[in-house]
Formats: sequence, structure tokens, C-alpha cells
Amino acid sequence: MKKIIQIFLLAIAILGQNSLSAQEPTALNLEFVCELKVTTDKGMAVGTTAHGKRRIVPITGGTFEGPKIKGVVLNGGADYQFVNEENTRTEIEAIYNLKTDDGVLIHIRNVGVIHKTKEQAEAIKKGEPVDANKIYFRAVPTFNAPMNSKYDWLNNAIFISKGISSGGKGYVTIQVWKVL
Repeated sequence: MKKIIQIFLLAIAILGQNSLSAQEPTALNLEFVCELKVTTDKGMAVGTTAHGKRRIVPITGGTFEGPKIKGVVLNGGADYQFVNEENTRTEIEAIYNLKTDDGVLIHIRNVGVIHKTKEQAEAIKKGEPVDANKIYFRAVPTFNAPMNSKYDWLNNAIFISKGISSGGKGYVTIQVWKVL
């Protein structure tokens, strides 16, 4: 038994020298998937709930295009949001559907966070312009594509996205990358 424990400890020591934890961390690579222009209707305020101020923003359509995918955003989805009291942090959960240019339906659920400074929030409230690229708007989209389609690859990867508000012009731009 003592010999087995010694062999086991030696194996752990050898494996530990070759494990990923002994290597320097490296950044993950990203591959651009597509850019969506999602049109929205005026948001509806549910009011303050046990989780915060609830807002629902109807998704009315739009388009998307990337190197391997292109089509339209279908009417009927929504972005379900919780907004903090200062209007500086918004938790988002957008649920909607895409239709590719070759007729394939794809369901998407995009969960993330929008964070802006108090100054940015005040400027937006007053209708003043704010540089959308300086607002933190990130999310993790999950796709549900038919397994027997050429879009099955969407089911088998992690994606991240960057949102860019249009400043009240009725749409939002979502840029999507696959984490490699």
C-alpha cells in the first residue's frame, strides 16, 4: 500500500509539472460571427419589483449579417430588464428569433449587463448625446439552431457580444463573437 501511495504522489508531481496551471495564462481568441441591427419599440415599465425596476422592451425586427450567416430578426421578442435606482446598471435578458436568408429559424437568448456612469445616465435622461462606445454593454448570447442545419455550430460554442445603443433611435447594434 505504501508503494502505491508513493507512485500516486510521484504521478501527481509529474502531472503537476505538465498541467495547464503551470503555464502562463494566455488570452482567448475570438472569431467575428455577425452584427445584428435589432429594432425596438418603446419600452414599458412594469414598476419596482422585489428584484428592482422591471422594464420590457419589445423587439420588432431587424437584420443580421456575418461571414457565415445572414438574415432577419423576427418581430415578437423582447428584452426583459432590471434597472437600478440610479439608472446606471441594467441587467438584460433579450429573447427573440432569427430567420436566416435560407429560411432556417434560430432562437437566441442574450443575457448581460449595461453599465454607465451617473453623468452618462443624466445626459441620456436629458436627451443629450453620449458616446455609446464608452458605455459598458456586454452579454452572452446562447443560440438554439436546428441540429440538422448548417448552423448547428451555433449550438456548440460560447459567444460574447457587445451592444451599442442608437441613442433612442429605435434600434440597438449587437456585435457577436465566438470564443475559440
